[in-house]
Amino acid sequence: MLQSEVKYCIRCGTELESAYHMGKERPTCPNCGWMYFPDPKVAAAVLIERNKEKVLLVRRVNSPKKGFWTLPAGFIDAGEDPARAAERECLEETGLVIKATEILDIISGQEHSRGAHIVIVYRGEVISGQLRAADDVDRARFFDKNQLPPIAFNATRKILNQYLNN
Repeated sequence: MLQSEVKYCIRCGTELESAYHMGKERPTCPNCGWMYFPDPKVAAAVLIERNKEKVLLVRRVNSPKKGFWTLPAGFIDAGEDPARAAERECLEETGLVIKATEILDIISGQEHSRGAHIVIVYRGEVISGQLRAADDVDRARFFDKNQLPPIAFNATRKILNQYLNN
């Protein structure tokens, strides 16, 4: 939730006002003193390779970057283990049951207003399933690492550059 979206106190319902606390302006309740602290959005992504020559990518159906390709990824639910989130998102988007085997990187920096502030990227291993696009992607396929399609995000480019060129 963005600061500008927070209008009322979750404790007493009073309209929030901007007040300087802890080094910056924050939405604050003038009645009970509650302050809004925005939490970062955190996502999990997975890099899946086939025979060290191909990489699994999915094509986005939503803006921003509709029609561009990225790693299977999505937001981590509150209380969810990040590795399980990566596995869940991959299953939802590709139909593949995978095992997240290791953390490859943790990337910070929100690339668009609805995007994650932090992305935890795992290496994944396919356990079972049939490759098919679903959820918020319209295509899922393995690409030769030397013939990649247009990539949606810098975080995806960073991972592909770092791990496919070794």
